[in-house]
Amino acid sequence: MASQLQTGIAAGRLSRDELADNFSELHAPMTAHEAAVAADRCYFCHDAPCITACPTDIDIPLFIRQIATGTPEAAARTILSQNILGGMCARVCPTETLCEEACVREAAEGKPVRIGELQRFATDILMEADKHPFSRAAATGKRVAVVGAGPAGLACAHRLAMHGHDVAIFERLPKPGGLNEYGIATYKTVDDFAAREVDWLLAIGGIDIKYGHAFGEDLSLEDLKNQFDAVFLGVGLGTVNDLGLGSGDIAGVASAVDFIAGLRQASSFADVEVGRDVVVIGGGMTAIDAAVQARLLGALNVTLAYRRGKDRMSASVFEQDLAASKGVRIVTNVSPVGVIGDDRVSAVEFQYTDDDLNPIGDRFTVPADQVLVAIGQKIETAGLPEMDGGKIKVGAAGRTSVDGVWAGGDCTAGGEDLTVTAVAEGRDAAEDIHKALSA
Repeated sequence: MASQLQTGIAAGRLSRDELADNFSELHAPMTAHEAAVAADRCYFCHDAPCITACPTDIDIPLFIRQIATGTPEAAARTILSQNILGGMCARVCPTETLCEEACVREAAEGKPVRIGELQRFATDILMEADKHPFSRAAATGKRVAVVGAGPAGLACAHRLAMHGHDVAIFERLPKPGGLNEYGIATYKTVDDFAAREVDWLLAIGGIDIKYGHAFGEDLSLEDLKNQFDAVFLGVGLGTVNDLGLGSGDIAGVASAVDFIAGLRQASSFADVEVGRDVVVIGGGMTAIDAAVQARLLGALNVTLAYRRGKDRMSASVFEQDLAASKGVRIVTNVSPVGVIGDDRVSAVEFQYTDDDLNPIGDRFTVPADQVLVAIGQKIETAGLPEMDGGKIKVGAAGRTSVDGVWAGGDCTAGGEDLTVTAVAEGRDAAEDIHKALSA
């Protein structure tokens, strides 16, 4: 075992066997027997609250009944007809604050039906059978441009392809999937599942992904509108917010998003560098994922610092508890006021705050040789439709201020930064685009 006393940012703090064990799957898949037992707990409610709580409106009682009656492939079709990325969502959705929190069993017993795991059980069976449950309609001759191969763009493209339209997806990165490929904790989606799910989705045909194209660089809205019958923008949020403490030139301070992406794309966990004393600043899922994975890579001390109280963190209680169980120290009601270090970070200075961010009490410092910043992202691209609060303003079904242009996912105002929400927005925009093209 490599020594954890090694100072500074370094790779190989743990042995390859330890790393493999640390990054094994968070939840093992259900067996057929476990799925049958779990499905039997469902009341199959009329007007089930779990459906309302699901952003993609999956008929949850129906698919669970189909599992209970021994037809998991039918259950998968029920799921995928509403959420074509149902396999990934089963792995990464915060079901504990969505469908499972609304479950009648949760209200009555404090133990909901295991909806997320049942969803994975069904979708995995269908995907492993190498079956695509949908087919393309007759070609319409219409062409649609989708900018961004993340969850919103992929869901939109798939639904448009089902309706017979030809879709060109323009993606700036070398792989599709967006945050599913680059931004999800590695232990939540092992065995290259994100890439395999995209390959399976593309099997419907009619979708061409063009890599190395970025909106605002070699793509403009005017050009896309001239070349295509409709445009969908799923550009995500490409720029990370800065701490604003003049720490940009200090080595060891980096974006948590980049840290997670580097880990996701590494050929070996042993090649990923991590500090001995890591500070993560933020209170969302990205912050939790970065903090937990820093610990799993062998960081000795990991502190997650959030400026408000625990109840205000956007990361779910489940995720907070997971971080604590892995040895992450969560410190709340503190704001960073300075990054200490000349060429390289050595500590972060914090100020205690109340929930309105007013400074209270004394300041203190936390030793750090690596600081990961996860305080949100923003769009910095010119030429977009009308904006609202730094994101694209959308109306019904993702219509923007520009005729013939729709948008969805993290880049739009008012939404939640969740894969399942992005899928719903991409799907609904596709249906509206189809309606407009068919008029």
